[in-house]
Amino acid sequence: MAVEAYALGKNFNVGAVTVPTDAVAGAITGLRTRMRDAAVCSFVVVTTGGSTDITDVDLQEHNAASGGTSQDLDIITTFYYRSEASLDGDELWTKGTQSAASEITNVGAASEELLLVVEVRAEQLSDGFEWVSLNVPDLGTNGTRYVAVIPILSGLKVQRAPEKLAVPQ
Repeated sequence: MAVEAYALGKNFNVGAVTVPTDAVAGAITGLRTRMRDAAVCSFVVVTTGGSTDITDVDLQEHNAASGGTSQDLDIITTFYYRSEASLDGDELWTKGTQSAASEITNVGAASEELLLVVEVRAEQLSDGFEWVSLNVPDLGTNGTRYVAVIPILSGLKVQRAPEKLAVPQ
């Protein structure tokens, strides 16, 4: 099947994990994203800076779209972020590194807006696990920090016109 010259459907697919939600008011459980048809899932996290609580995230893998078995995916060793009082396009990416873990704690700076990217390769999933999610724990009690998480699937195994793409959940 010929695919028009659009990046969506040819190079990547996008899902929605969470819409902007206040993570200081409570934990955010991300929707599961299926990786069966993609090589990489890049979770893009965007936060506001209205809280002195610093952003944390937790990566999980699942063997079913809902229910089933869920477990920590302890593969995060590198992540990238931009953090500034007001993200205005002049920030450089900062490389974060850590020992392999499912959690990233205290990324960015207090009271600053944040753009964070966490990537998962399909081969990093345990046998029998096809879904991933990125969750945001309750960040505390100081102010308000709205968080949105967007999964971008790339390395698509099947390319389709955007209107024929499968929903990645």
